Amino acid sequence: MIIRSEPNPIRRLFWITVLLAGATTASAVSAAPSPAAATEANGVLRLASNHSVEETVARIRTSVEAKGIRYFIAIDQQQLGASANLPIRKSTLVLFGNPPLGVQFIQANPYAGLDWPVRMLVRETADGKTEIAYTDFAFIGQRYRITGKDAQLKMASEVAATVAGEAAE
Repeated sequence: MIIRSEPNPIRRLFWITVLLAGATTASAVSAAPSPAAATEANGVLRLASNHSVEETVARIRTSVEAKGIRYFIAIDQQQLGASANLPIRKSTLVLFGNPPLGVQFIQANPYAGLDWPVRMLVRETADGKTEIAYTDFAFIGQRYRITGKDAQLKMASEVAATVAGEAAE
């Protein structure tokens, strides 16, 4: 039996304070690049979308489901930031995948589970445009030293590129 009690506002305030203090300390200690400088990441493919963030996310879902691929969730990161009083531009992380294909990567290297299911980031850029970003499966294969799965990695890359392309057009 699970008994739920009303949320304790003092406990909630405590955890928010701890998280914010940690974030403030971490940013003061590290020399993190500014958002303008932090635009490149290894293995990340980017594609401009002709639609809003919301419409692009909806188009990803439509494309994924039309292919019989499992759509898991869309996480509104802007909303998460707002809940912590940390404003960011529109940003939604979309997770989807085909277990018969993706689980093969996890079988080859359990740490590949850090990159599967497929993750596509749909974000608003500084100039108000929409961008889709995702990690290339060729890079994922190299990162986790997955061997003997070249055809599967190629297929996953092609599917991700197709989904992103359909969502962006």
